[in-house]
Order: sequence, then structure tokens, then C-alpha cells
Amino acid sequence: MIRSIGRRAVLGTGMGMGLAAGIAASRRAGAADAPIRIGVLTDMSGAYMDNTGPGSVIGAKLAIEDYRKIDPSIQVELISADELNKPDVALGIAGDWYGNQGVDLILDLPLSSAALGLATMAKERNKVAILTGAGTADLTGKACGPNHLHWVYDTWSLPAGVARALVAEGANTWYFITADYAYGHSLQRDTAGHVLAAGGKVLGESVTPFPGTTDFSSYLIAARASGAKVVGLANGGGDAINCIKQAAEFGFAKSGIKLAGLVFQIADVHALGLEVAQGVLLTEPFYWDLNDGTRAFGARVGAQLRGQMPSMDSAGCYSAVTHYLKAVSKLGVAKAKADGRATIEQMKAMPTDDPLFGKGRIREDGRKIHDMYLFQVKAPAESKSAWDLYKLIRTIPAEQAFRPLSEGGCPMVKA
Repeated sequence: MIRSIGRRAVLGTGMGMGLAAGIAASRRAGAADAPIRIGVLTDMSGAYMDNTGPGSVIGAKLAIEDYRKIDPSIQVELISADELNKPDVALGIAGDWYGNQGVDLILDLPLSSAALGLATMAKERNKVAILTGAGTADLTGKACGPNHLHWVYDTWSLPAGVARALVAEGANTWYFITADYAYGHSLQRDTAGHVLAAGGKVLGESVTPFPGTTDFSSYLIAARASGAKVVGLANGGGDAINCIKQAAEFGFAKSGIKLAGLVFQIADVHALGLEVAQGVLLTEPFYWDLNDGTRAFGARVGAQLRGQMPSMDSAGCYSAVTHYLKAVSKLGVAKAKADGRATIEQMKAMPTDDPLFGKGRIREDGRKIHDMYLFQVKAPAESKSAWDLYKLIRTIPAEQAFRPLSEGGCPMVKA
């Protein structure tokens, strides 16, 4: 039986507002009947809410609903909270969830600085963390660990296709506008590596406070003064949208300066409109109109999200929860709840396969790999509906789409 669990609660530091949407299950007496508890720790009110937030919760909820049909014996409860894009708030909630609320898996967390802390916490408490919203590739590099996985994308994979394509076209000098936290710095570092490897040059950077920056005019002026052909936006969500809007006001396109939205998602494109965003190249592992499976998921999410199509993060929550529950079925609920490390090992032992990302696998460093796609934003005349926004340029095979295992520096990887 499926039922909704609604609550508003003060968690952890007292700043995370609990927002629960639950699945299941009548609680019978005894620990043996305790359900699996999944917590979606996400951005419900800040710069990334349109890419994560409610869409991430819906993605996880739909995965639980679908898995219930596969294995009705697995009872699952889903809760969520707003981390306010503040590491102390995020880790306060996570600590309370793991320590006091019986949460077995924490999902999403689109805040890399907090995600790195959560990875450590999951290891210390032998729980499971699957980072679908966080970006830094360090999560499977120097900060890899036995109790967390990195699922959808990272700061190496998303800019790879875009940087290589632009440099090949002759856009070989870059300037970065970078959000001042772990994700922004990782994104600049990894993109710059792709630019240099392709024969390009990096001419400079502007580092912007995060969160809280809304006026990017001074940074854009510095970028234009550098003479760079490309301005790489090492930020995301509302910050990337504001940068692109303000660059349009400064006439960047007319000046021949290209903007590279390094983590530029479908909600961002929709918010900007095709008149402003047309022609932008971007890399994603998921697009709602890619195939029959993605279209069916898009229709289900759209029905619960006021018509908005799902992002790669929404799809990632669905994919990650599906594979996690497969591991729970293999191990048994009691074992999965007792031993997060064993659950992660079971997930790594099984190939991944779902209708949104297709076939893939989880490497020993915790990186989940799958095909990526280089897209270009359509011109207004090419679009047939409100969310018909991308055209596929090419597929990047899974083994080429992510940083080579040998280059990440993960201590768990044998030489």
C-alpha cells in the first residue's frame, strides 16, 4: 500500500525544514519490520532548486513506486529536506537523519562542499550516500570512499564534450567566471584541463561569492577585457542564468564571444528562453525527449511538477534509487540497513540498467558511468513545443565520457 507521509519538522541545526513525501508501509512491531528509509537532501529554495529540489524528490518517489511492483516485500519510506545551500545546515540534517531518524540512504545534495563532508560521515557511520546533484569529481578522486557513490555527472564529464568541441572550432582562448566553493573550483580546474589538452589557453578568471551573487556585470566586463573567445561559466542554476542574461545585455554574442554553460540544464534553458540560449552547447546524460523510456518518465514527472520536464538530477534520483533497491533485494533488508559498505559493494557488483540512463556500471572508485550526449540548444524556429529545447549532436560512449580510473587518484584503486 502506498501512502503519503507529510510533515514539517526542525532537523539537525534547526534550519532544515522537513518536507516529507513517503512511500509505504505499515510499521509492524519489531526491528525486523523496519522499512528502508531514504532521505533526499536537496535545494528547495535556492539557485539549484529548479534542477534538483522537488524534481529530485519526485524522481526518487517514482522509483520507489515502480520497484514496489518488482519486489513488494521491500517497504520504503521517503523523506526530504532543504539544505539551504549551506554546508553546516546540510551536515546537521544528515547527522540527525543517520543518527536519530533511521535513514539508511541519503541522496542528491547539490552542494559539493557538503557532499564531501557527507561522504566522510557515511563512512564513519557505515551508511550509504549517493550523490546525484553534487558536481565535484573529487568525490571519486582523492575523496573516494567505500560508503558513497557519484551517480549522474561530475566536473570532469560535463565540460569535456563542450570544451573539446569549442576548441576544435577555433574558440581556443578561455576566461572563467567561477563560483567560490568546492564545486566551482573543481569545475574550472577540470574544464581548464580539457581546454589545455585540446590545445587551447586559459587567459584568466573571476571568482564570485556563493551564494548571494546576482550582479555579474563587473566579472563579465573583466572577461571581455581579457580578449578571450570563450567565457566558461563554472557555476550553475540561477547563477548561470543571470550570467547569460547579463552577457546578452552587454552584447557578448554580437562581439563574437561564446558562453560555455559548463553545467547548464534544461530548466536553465527554459528559464532563459531560446532567443537568448540558442546555439549553446552542453553535455548531459539524460534528455526527456531522447527515447520512449525518457519520454514516459518526462510525462510522469511533468504531471507532478506543473508541466516542467525532468532534469538529469531528477532522472539520476530515479536511477540511483532503483539500483539501490535492487541491492537491498539481493542482501535482504536487515543486512542492507546494518551494513552500508556491504550495500555499496553489492551495487558495484551488479551492472546498472534502467530506462533513463540505459546500461552502465559502477567502477571501484564509486563513479557510476554511462553514455553522455553533446547537445545544442535549438533556435526558436526549430522548437515545436515549450520543452522541445535540444538537438543531439553526438553520443559520447561511457568509457570516454568520464575521467579515466587511473587518473583520479582514488586511494581504493589498485595501481
